[in-house]
Amino acid sequence: MLRVRQLVERAKRLPQDPDLAFCYDMLNRVSRSFAVVIQQLGPELRDAICLFYLVLRGLDTVEDSMDIPVVTKLPILLSFHKTMYDPTWTFPCGENHYKRLMDNYPCVTRAFLRLNKQYQEVIADITRRMGAGMAKYIEKEVVTRADFDEYCHYVAGLVGLGLSGLFEQSGLEERAPDELSNSMGLFLQKTNIVRDYLEDINEEPAPRMFWPRDVWSKYGEKLEEFREPAHREAAVHCANDLITETLRHVPHSLRYMAALRDPLVFGFCAIPQIMAIGTLALCYNNPAVFTGVVKLRRGLSAKVMDRTKTMEHVYRDFLNWTRVIKRKVTKTDPNAEATIKRCEKIEKLCLDGLAPYQRSQLPAILLKLFIILLLAVVGFRLSATGLHWEGLGLALSLDAETVRNVVALLLIAIGSLFVLGIV
Repeated sequence: MLRVRQLVERAKRLPQDPDLAFCYDMLNRVSRSFAVVIQQLGPELRDAICLFYLVLRGLDTVEDSMDIPVVTKLPILLSFHKTMYDPTWTFPCGENHYKRLMDNYPCVTRAFLRLNKQYQEVIADITRRMGAGMAKYIEKEVVTRADFDEYCHYVAGLVGLGLSGLFEQSGLEERAPDELSNSMGLFLQKTNIVRDYLEDINEEPAPRMFWPRDVWSKYGEKLEEFREPAHREAAVHCANDLITETLRHVPHSLRYMAALRDPLVFGFCAIPQIMAIGTLALCYNNPAVFTGVVKLRRGLSAKVMDRTKTMEHVYRDFLNWTRVIKRKVTKTDPNAEATIKRCEKIEKLCLDGLAPYQRSQLPAILLKLFIILLLAVVGFRLSATGLHWEGLGLALSLDAETVRNVVALLLIAIGSLFVLGIV
């Protein structure tokens, strides 16, 4: 956990530049977990992604502000990408930290204008496309699964495309296929939409829900009735349906991560994906989604951040969480067969991905087994005769039964250390 503590402390240390200091301070306040994960990156890419995040957070604040009339909101969403080149532009809206962000938006703009031009172009293009997508869904309901995909593309898939563009411009990675980048974002966004049902349905002054009508209407007459205990079974089946839908993006996410070359970029991308599959596993078949907040324990999240360094870790975590989902599937769930098929596909991908790592570890495993076997043979011989040793002015004499007990304890201890990977 030392590495995680170091990242947390690093996130608290602000740059000397006042504009960047404001940006990183805001990042800590609006998304502490992202502020920690981003610390893994080098300074240039870290600054670009920090500003990318805050620009999109500003855009999202405008979209989420229900007190702004649509006639005012639409042109702002459509032109938001232009405001990044105007260091005097502000638009007071939002609440708490988001209000402070929007009140002091020139700090973000000035820092953005100091980025390399190639980073600016990527951020501006994604902001333009996202603003247009948000404008489209201001008054449009998410009805079909296709709408669900499209909305999530606008608000999260484009983030995946933007990050891939920034990675490419940094020279650390080659450009990933758009389909894979999009799936990285959709996987995270759909997970959040399922998890945040209760928070979104209770939002004031009016709920903003993105569960597709074609899905939830199979389980109830009104989406808000899922809060009621009388409709809990139907609510859980609906959530399971959407979780099964979300698992569709896992193969693309695994392919995206497997192609990454830079270890720091890899960690930055992999950690949120592992958190998402873990969150889906906790939400699956869980009525608590409709009564409170379901999320990974902080200690478990810290372990993921600390140990995620290679695709071996990704494959193992995805495999383990997928098997958790599979074990929770019940015969009475309407989507049981589809869920199991999705899980089995992911299991196969993970097992195939783990195979090279397991083959590379085979010699070490065989050596450990040989050592344990050798200790057992030596222990067996000594246990038959006892042990007597003299030397250096000392004498040691153990009867056969004592030797057997000592050898058994040593074998158990050493075998345990081998299994845990400590030796």
